[in-house]
Amino acid sequence: MKLLTIFSTMIYMILAVLVLIMNFMSKKTFYDREKNSPFECGFDPKNLARLPFSLQFFLIALIFVIFDVELTLLLPVTSILEISNTLNFSMSLYIFIMILMAGLLHEQNQGSLNWIK
Repeated sequence: MKLLTIFSTMIYMILAVLVLIMNFMSKKTFYDREKNSPFECGFDPKNLARLPFSLQFFLIALIFVIFDVELTLLLPVTSILEISNTLNFSMSLYIFIMILMAGLLHEQNQGSLNWIK
């Protein structure tokens, strides 16, 4: 069993080295300043860093992070359902989803989800 683990590790290392060699051998003839720039938010790296940005972009990013965390909390629901009390679990899940829906309705009423005003 230990020999199999060592063998599979060696295979993975060889494959990783082959992929790196193929990457260095590829011809990259098109270099774009925007694609090679470390900034991905649309700002020009040569301009001032203190320029104001859209508050709408910030709000949408914050909403995305909140609902991404929500999804992370909801994914293990099916495996927890098998080992817990169904009534308690369903009530807590219902309360959790209702809080999230109330937050989404509040964001909609505040106009955070509207791009065009």
